[in-house]
Amino acid sequence: MLVSRRALMGAGSGAMATAFLWSAGCSAPTTPEHYEVTLTDAQWRAKLSPAAYDVLRHAGTERPFTSPLLNEHRKGLFTCAGCALPAFASSTKFESGTGWPSFWAPLKNAVVTSDDNSIGMDRTEVHCRRCGGHLGHVFDDGPKPTGLRYCMNGVALGFTPAKA
Repeated sequence: MLVSRRALMGAGSGAMATAFLWSAGCSAPTTPEHYEVTLTDAQWRAKLSPAAYDVLRHAGTERPFTSPLLNEHRKGLFTCAGCALPAFASSTKFESGTGWPSFWAPLKNAVVTSDDNSIGMDRTEVHCRRCGGHLGHVFDDGPKPTGLRYCMNGVALGFTPAKA
C-alpha cells in the first residue's frame, strides 16, 4: 500500500518526519540512458501492478512493514520486478528494522546508482541495471562486510527460491 504525503499531515512531528522520508519519491532517471529492457509507459503500466509501477517507474516508496518479502528467509534470489534480473542473493539479506527488505550487497553487475537529493538530503538511489527501475536507496549504516544497507522496496522485487 502506498501512502501520500498529504495523508500523513495529521501525524505527530516525529512520525511525520519519518513518514515524509519514506513516502517522498523522486523521479526516474532523467538522463537518457540505454537499458536492455525498454518499454513504453503504457507497456510498463500493463506489465506491472499499480504499486510496482509507481515505485519502479516513478520512484515511489511503499509503506514500511507491508512487503511480504520483508519476512522472506528462504535461500534464493531477489529479482527486479520489472525485468526479472537477479539483483540480490538471500545470503546478503539482513534484518535492518527499517521495514523494508535490506541487503548488504547486490549481485555483481545487477544495479546502478545515481545521486538523489529530492527531499533536501543527499541519498544514493539504486536502479536496476537492465531496465532502469527504481529499487530503493543505499546507505552507509549497514553490517559488515560492506557497511552498506541496500534498503529496497519489496514491491520492486520478486523472489525466486533456490532449487533443492
